[in-house]
Amino acid sequence: MTEQQLLERITTDPAIFGGKPIIRGRRLAVEHVLGMLASGDSFETILEGYSWLEDADIRACMAYARRVVGHERVEPALKGSGDAA
Repeated sequence: MTEQQLLERITTDPAIFGGKPIIRGRRLAVEHVLGMLASGDSFETILEGYSWLEDADIRACMAYARRVVGHERVEPALKGSGDAA
């Protein structure tokens, strides 16, 4: 999966967490996943906690963070609250 394909998993929805980047329109913020990784949680532990989450979603969070830290322009896909997840 390319980095661009990973980044397509990161979306925003003004109705969820004030428009912060989230994973595939769900109520899980990128910053939360990054916080779990930073505190030492493994991919396996995170995946066990969220049955719908996929390995690629975690990698997408890391790719998003790399772009933000690298000051690259990142525009998550805008997902309206009426769209199906």
